[in-house]
Amino acid sequence: MSTPATASTPLIVPELVRLDAPTGSDKKDVIEYLAQVVADAGRADTPDGLATDALAREATAPTGIPGGIAIPHCRSPHVLEASLGFARLASPVSFGAADGEDADLVFMIAAPAGADDLHLQLLAKLARGLMRKDFTDALRAASSPEEVVRLVTSQVQPELLDDADADAGRSAGATAADAGDAASQRTSAPANAAGNERLIVAVTSCPTGIAHTFMAAEALEQAGKDRSVEVHAEGQGSGKIDWLDPALIERADAVVFAHDLPVKDRSRFAGKKVVDVGVKAAVNDAGSLLDRALALIDDPNAPTVPAATGDADSEAEQKDEHWARRLQRAVMTGVSYMIPFVAAGGLLIALGFLFGGYDITKTASAIVVGDGTNGITATSLWHLPDLSNAAYAAPHALGHSAFCAYLGAVLYLLGSTGMGLLVPALAGYIAFGLAGRPGIAPGFIMGLVSVAVGAGFIGGLIGGILAGYLAAWLAGLNAPRWLRGLMPVVIIPLVTTLVVGALMYMFLGKPLAALMDGLNNGLTSMANNGAGVLLGIVLGLMMCFDLGGPVNKAAYLFATAGLASATTASYEIMAAVMAAGMVPPLALALATTLRPELFTAAEKENGRASWLLGASFISEGAIPFAAADPARIIPPAMVGGAVTGALSMAMHVGSRAPHGGIFVLFAIDGKLWFVLSIVIGALISCALTLLLKRMGARKTAASAEVPAAAAA
Repeated sequence: MSTPATASTPLIVPELVRLDAPTGSDKKDVIEYLAQVVADAGRADTPDGLATDALAREATAPTGIPGGIAIPHCRSPHVLEASLGFARLASPVSFGAADGEDADLVFMIAAPAGADDLHLQLLAKLARGLMRKDFTDALRAASSPEEVVRLVTSQVQPELLDDADADAGRSAGATAADAGDAASQRTSAPANAAGNERLIVAVTSCPTGIAHTFMAAEALEQAGKDRSVEVHAEGQGSGKIDWLDPALIERADAVVFAHDLPVKDRSRFAGKKVVDVGVKAAVNDAGSLLDRALALIDDPNAPTVPAATGDADSEAEQKDEHWARRLQRAVMTGVSYMIPFVAAGGLLIALGFLFGGYDITKTASAIVVGDGTNGITATSLWHLPDLSNAAYAAPHALGHSAFCAYLGAVLYLLGSTGMGLLVPALAGYIAFGLAGRPGIAPGFIMGLVSVAVGAGFIGGLIGGILAGYLAAWLAGLNAPRWLRGLMPVVIIPLVTTLVVGALMYMFLGKPLAALMDGLNNGLTSMANNGAGVLLGIVLGLMMCFDLGGPVNKAAYLFATAGLASATTASYEIMAAVMAAGMVPPLALALATTLRPELFTAAEKENGRASWLLGASFISEGAIPFAAADPARIIPPAMVGGAVTGALSMAMHVGSRAPHGGIFVLFAIDGKLWFVLSIVIGALISCALTLLLKRMGARKTAASAEVPAAAAA
């Protein structure tokens, strides 16, 4: 349990500081070292758990920033108290910073899973301080852990220092007053004392909302000072948001959106000239973003933030966005939000099979909730099922145990409930992607309607799209002022549900159900009549084409949606999809191990992480490689995935679990062939990748020799 957030709880103490530390040669070593430091200080229950969570965050994006700094960070249930672990490294280590500089100053920001606003605000102050050279220079010059603690505490918690320590911290340049002044400037609209003619506002956000959000905000404000431009940045982090004052926004000449999450309350900036980029662009080069924003001010054709109506404005795309791109984004939103339902539900079902046996599907409801109509009573931990009673029979329960049968029944029912939300979640969040919050309710209802009429995920897809477009159109109407408050919460959901629901029930339901039946029958026929290998090749190619993108997600959605039919063909399709999706990260992990000289330092780091990502069926582990060198990564991945998919289908491997990789082998039929198909595909993909990499290296070397020879 995390310690309650109080202003008197220090984030950093001398026990969390290491100076000139010999931590190892790569960032994994550094993160594990700092996790041990945090645990040794009594701030985490296990160093391994904290390190695992921090490395998982690191795998999504590098945490190195320009200037020789790294800020690995995470929220973790293993953190007992919000903490800052700090190491000044004896030998700098690469953390993937944009400027290519290795990091010698490393902060591990360890936040409890339930970190409150106060802790998050303090961590935000540190993130801002790291963007100031006077602060980082003072850290490099510090002669003792106590001096580091003074510097950091005066930046984030000056109230904990006595006057002498506070003066020492301020003299080194690390003052919390600076951060407080910046915050007050962001939330008020003072006169421009410097007489600047230009005012730019900014909004920053990152996925975790802890570090990069506020580092980007500070970088933009510092770049503004360098250019004598007034800049006010709003960090939309995980804690309490210090909203920009409306008067500042009104005065602003332009706005910079540096974000990885949708901008909250985007309509505040309607009509402003806009630069819209990812958050790392602001961290790496805030100055160029401000230069772009300044150039837009006098450009009559510059893009502007569109006006929007109601709650949909925070999620809606700009009006000039192509309709196909908008639709694709909405569908991907639906699939992305649906996947947690699939993962949770499917894995719980698989665990139900593990404990209760596959026959648990027939008796789970009777075991847990009973059947009053037939006089079957519910069971519980205090009244376990009698397996000799046919009503409760679960002959394949683990160890023929009544407890395992009961546990398997509970897990199966939980998983079935989660999987039952697959189509409603898909439809609901597609509508959300098109219309914002007003689209969620009608979208979910259309998903339930699709299930009711037998239209499956195709009906959910169509119903969600129709609900989203209608809700977005209604949100764009110029409603009277007295009606606007009712539009997003009453009028839009009511009218959208009525109109689209009537269409689904009265006109579209039966045709979509027939289409779904035809698709299922056709695929089942392919799997059963010798064309399964071809289907496996197609699915393997799709899974490895964009490694987590729209094509990959389409194949995955097709497979997971088919699990509801509980047929042999649906299990085989799921196995082929999962096996093929594991190939790219495993192949690249092997390639970086066998021939590390062909890869960059960052790729070698990613390669080590890809072993676990691939084994867990997380295809996205290969994305950093594909983004850097798509021509030499994607084709070999597709070949290996196609071979794996074909072998899996040919050997009739089946999976009752929609996710988990090797960790759900208990739910795999044909375990040996499942593993062999993955190994064979990964070996093929690895060999082709290394071949293309070697050819590329020779070509580069040859091209470099030509100018050298000419110069000689």
